[in-house]
Amino acid sequence: MRLCVISLVAALAASVCLVIAFIAAGVGVISDLFVLVAGGALGLIAWTTLRRWRGRERGRRPMRLEP
Repeated sequence: MRLCVISLVAALAASVCLVIAFIAAGVGVISDLFVLVAGGALGLIAWTTLRRWRGRERGRRPMRLEP
């Protein structure tokens, strides 16, 4: 009878550990997703900034010094 109680407690502990492991795996996947989104946003910001900067450089006239 005691072995049955011990095995039941061990099975419950194993199920709790399994649930915690699945939660941790989900957090890891979500963390990776946020890293990809943040990297994409940073790349987009850098790309638009460079595009605006290069466009502004092309449109400038050379400075003339007037006597």
